[in-house]
Amino acid sequence: MRGLIASIDSTKALGLYLARSLSFEGVEYQTLEIELTPTQERIYNSYSDAFGVIHNNLDKALEACNISGSKTYNRAAKMSAVSQFESHKQRFFNHLLTGMKCPQLIKAIEEDLAAQNAVVIQIVSTNEELLKRRLNEVAPEEWQDLNLDLTPREYVMDYLMSAFPIHLHSIHSGEDGEERSEPVFDADGSPVISIEAVALRDALVDKLASLDPIPGALEQLLWHFGHKQVAEVTGRSKRVLKDDSGRLFVDSRGSGANIAETAAFMADEKQILIFSDAGGTGRSYHADLNAVNRRRRSHYLLEAGWRADNAIQGLGRSHRTNQASAPIFRPVTTNVIGERRFISTIARRLDSLGALTRGQRQTGGNGIFDTKDNLESNYAEHALYELFKQIYQGRFAQVPLGQFEQITGLSLTSHEGGMKIELPPLRQFLNRLLALRIDMQNTIFGRFELLLSQQIEAAIAAGVYEMGVETLRAERFTVESQEAVYTHAQTGSVTNYLKVQRTQKNNIKTADEMLEFAAKYQGRFMVNEKGSAALTIPTHSIFDAEGGVVPRVLLVRPQKETRVIVEQLNSSTWRQVSADTFAAAWSTEVNTLPKFTTDYLHLVTGILLPIWKILPQQNSRVFRLQTSDGQKILGRVVNAHDIQTVREQLGLRNQLLSPEELVKLVLNERYTQQLPGGVTLRRSLIAGEPRIELVNAISLAERLLAVGCFTEIINWCKRIFIPVSDKAPAILAAVIEILG
Repeated sequence: MRGLIASIDSTKALGLYLARSLSFEGVEYQTLEIELTPTQERIYNSYSDAFGVIHNNLDKALEACNISGSKTYNRAAKMSAVSQFESHKQRFFNHLLTGMKCPQLIKAIEEDLAAQNAVVIQIVSTNEELLKRRLNEVAPEEWQDLNLDLTPREYVMDYLMSAFPIHLHSIHSGEDGEERSEPVFDADGSPVISIEAVALRDALVDKLASLDPIPGALEQLLWHFGHKQVAEVTGRSKRVLKDDSGRLFVDSRGSGANIAETAAFMADEKQILIFSDAGGTGRSYHADLNAVNRRRRSHYLLEAGWRADNAIQGLGRSHRTNQASAPIFRPVTTNVIGERRFISTIARRLDSLGALTRGQRQTGGNGIFDTKDNLESNYAEHALYELFKQIYQGRFAQVPLGQFEQITGLSLTSHEGGMKIELPPLRQFLNRLLALRIDMQNTIFGRFELLLSQQIEAAIAAGVYEMGVETLRAERFTVESQEAVYTHAQTGSVTNYLKVQRTQKNNIKTADEMLEFAAKYQGRFMVNEKGSAALTIPTHSIFDAEGGVVPRVLLVRPQKETRVIVEQLNSSTWRQVSADTFAAAWSTEVNTLPKFTTDYLHLVTGILLPIWKILPQQNSRVFRLQTSDGQKILGRVVNAHDIQTVREQLGLRNQLLSPEELVKLVLNERYTQQLPGGVTLRRSLIAGEPRIELVNAISLAERLLAVGCFTEIINWCKRIFIPVSDKAPAILAAVIEILG
């Protein structure tokens, strides 16, 4: 049922993307997923609209300053203005979302404190530089009674006042005849200001000043719980606190503040600790047995940031040796789909971090981020191209081309009127998505995510989904055969071909467990004409050639799951039944199933580089496993389709697959085998059920029927099959003897 859980997770909101199992023993994981309130959504959308206005006014200001117009006259100046705008926009919405998390986070922290837990909060941004600039504008004598707006909005104001283009440029022709523009200076050497651009900027400042402020996360937490209860380990030299009367004042901190604050937390004098990258280096906040504060830690990852190594190291600060208890890790997320932009960056960097430092991608993040969380993969690139193509061709009715280009500032149309060859890159698309209204984010990202799911699903089905080194687990691994196939002349290193038998316990759910599943995931009870039972669960759709949505369901059987188009399901023999009828049919089927399943893995281990070209190039999956006798194996897997070819190329021509292995490969991996006499052994799908078919064997029908095969006339053609049962290997062995 592992696939069922994965498919359900993929359809849920952002929180589940972080709810992975770390390799840290004893740690619990409880994602705090926050759904924005209607008021918060309204505020978010207001800022989204405001950034749309800023973008339009930026274009007008560039024209007013003679930086651009009918064409770009000063490419460097335009790129600088646009780059700074996008950078401030991305930073702003990150801070805005972090601030919006705090009301619900505060409630969760209060519950932790009531449960006698100690709270650790991990952040990245402290707004220290922005605070210093604002305090420089205020006389020191006013620092004890401040009237200061410490919100993410300050980042936008800072951009407008320091980076919005207002300096006038003059256009002139160069020696090559190309028109360019350069800044204009007055007699005193000061830049000349464009009155029109200043007016545009001032109007934007006025508009933003009227929007609802959302205080920064650090301020909200300090002001709510009070600095006497919160240990701040951030490295800030100044901060703004709030006294009991609500008055804001500046608190100056010495160089030893971080040490003192950490000591106060570990001595249980303060119940909450907030740390940032700057304040977290080299410190431990775990429930140390030698400390007074040995209460269990609730560690909130409030802000993941941009650096994978820092994010993971930060989590490790509350989980160390010699601790009274392991922490509870609580990633904090929202239902804003664009927030995945930040997670995808961490996932991408964790991928490379693990691959570079430990030789496998899964190690880098200790499992907290899955490879599917990485929105900056090859699969996502292909999905984005398909999304752009659907928008350009008008196959995405909810988002017309003109509207998409206007709200995102991304152009898909070339000067000649066709679709661009150089389309906007994935990072730029994800950045622009974050600043859209929430409903539009959901619409666009929903389509992108479905396209991405299709790409990954197709890669997994083809056996080429890249997951780095995968650790396999089963009840038992047994090396059935091992043969050296290559020896390196200089080093003596050996390449081995291994045939490994894998025995797995069938994780078959009971009828009662399936009834609970159905209640939790809106499942429907189904039974077909053969009396087989199944549960249908909503899953992601696919798209047809016209861009239309094709709804599907996940059909869950006792031992397998398949995604089925709803229309095909409705025209099949599956029918919806009552819970009692389903439970009876499910239990009857489950009682006949074996408790264990045995199959085979084919691996090439040892030195691989000299024979790399012999191995299949379309799939380079690497598995790690440990046999029942303690032998550890790491090797390239050879898929069913390639086993015989690779065996021959490795000089193992006399090695034949056993009948048991052939039956399993044909049924489970669609393996096709050429048998003597021109007969082909393959899997065929008849009325939705897999069968073992013997193609081109009808001339031997009487002899094959005598050993247990059967025939059936399908579309006026007689075909011959081996029964799908426990007797299939024995019958196949007899068939091979007849053909041989």
